[in-house]
Amino acid sequence: MTMTTTYAAKIEDRSLGHLLYALMSGFPLLLLPVLLSLFISVSQRQSHGNPLLASHLRWQRHSNVAFLGLLVLGYCVPLTWLSLSIYLFGIIWFCHRIIKGWLSLLDGLEI
Repeated sequence: MTMTTTYAAKIEDRSLGHLLYALMSGFPLLLLPVLLSLFISVSQRQSHGNPLLASHLRWQRHSNVAFLGLLVLGYCVPLTWLSLSIYLFGIIWFCHRIIKGWLSLLDGLEI
């Protein structure tokens, strides 16, 4: 094994993870990027031996599903103040998940 093949084996393609975090960060645009990100991450169930990308895809799927669930819950609650509180909590929590996940991906850490 030469030096170039060893180095090439260590490089992992993280571009899909970066694309999905970018789509998730565009959630104020009528939730279309979140739904597109969820669709892509669900369609990429097999990460082809890349545990780093697999952990981030799982993190993104759970984040997207929970965020959409909080939005549905906020819509179903009849009290306006409680509904707005659920929306605010969901947005802050989702932003935290995006930032934490994206920074972990940049550092090359599984999440």
